[in-house]
This record gives sequence, structure tokens and C-alpha cells, in this order.
Amino acid sequence: MDLSNKKVLMVIAPDGFRDEEYFVPKQVLENYGTKVITASKEKEAISKIEKKKVKIDILLKDATADYDAVIFVGGPGSATYFNDKTALNLAKTAYEKGKIVAAICIAPVILANSEILQGKRATVWSSEGKKLEEKGAIYTGKPVTQDGKIITADGPNSAREFAETIAKALKS
Repeated sequence: MDLSNKKVLMVIAPDGFRDEEYFVPKQVLENYGTKVITASKEKEAISKIEKKKVKIDILLKDATADYDAVIFVGGPGSATYFNDKTALNLAKTAYEKGKIVAAICIAPVILANSEILQGKRATVWSSEGKKLEEKGAIYTGKPVTQDGKIITADGPNSAREFAETIAKALKS
């Protein structure tokens, strides 16, 4: 699968993003030739488990929806974006432009709060299922759920399947 003409934006928390949910999808997408741009609130981000430092390509406030996909990475730090107007607006604008919008772990709450999950099937880390339902989503509880251009996953164990689902959606 050649995705060398595709560009995706991965949004990570400045502190506490989940290692596997960022590094695995990034590697999978790059292996297909996709250009991956990383955004966050700060110029550097630190992962939850291995405390890896990631240099940010673009600050979230400067990010646009002009990518083939916008991916919100989970981990406890992603809660910083649950009510962040910039993050919510980015998700909503990307969706309205017909882009792929994806989120893993607790990050699907960002999509729910941006009001793009109404009537859509979606999954999330099990503790957050009710938050999706409260915003009109149909919570599936599955490892990965795709509803049109919206792709959600439940956590680190689903990172590879999540990435492959995004790659297939980018191809079509």
C-alpha cells in the first residue's frame, strides 16, 4: 500500500500521551510512506510510560484541518483536550471537510465533545463509554470502530489495528 501522497496530523498531549498509541500508528503510517506531522500545545511532549521526549512539528494553535487525516492520541494527558476549543474546532473542521478523524483510548471524548459523534458508532477506553453516549454516539465497546470517516479505538492494545484501519481509509 503506497500512501506517499498522504499527510496526517497526530495530536498528542504535552505530558502523558500513551507511548504505543503514538509511536505504533506513526511507524505504521510512515512505513506506508505517509508524511506524519505531530502537533501539541507545547514545543516538546513527554510520553506516559517511557517518558520519551517528542519534538513537536507544529503547535496545536497553528494547526489546520488541511491533512488527509487528523488523529488524536490517547493516554491520561489527552484529557487536556476534552474541552480545549482549539482541539474541538480542529476535529469538527476536519470532519466537516470530509477528512478522516481518528482517536484512540480516552481521546474519542474529544470527538464526542466536538459534536461529530452524534448518531455515529464509536469506541473508547471503557471508563469513558458513557461520555460518548451522553453526546449521542453509539458506543460499541469494540477494540476498533469505523463509521464512515471516523475511526476510534479503545487503547494501547489496539494501536496497530487502529493504524491499519486508518491506512486502509487513507487508501480509499
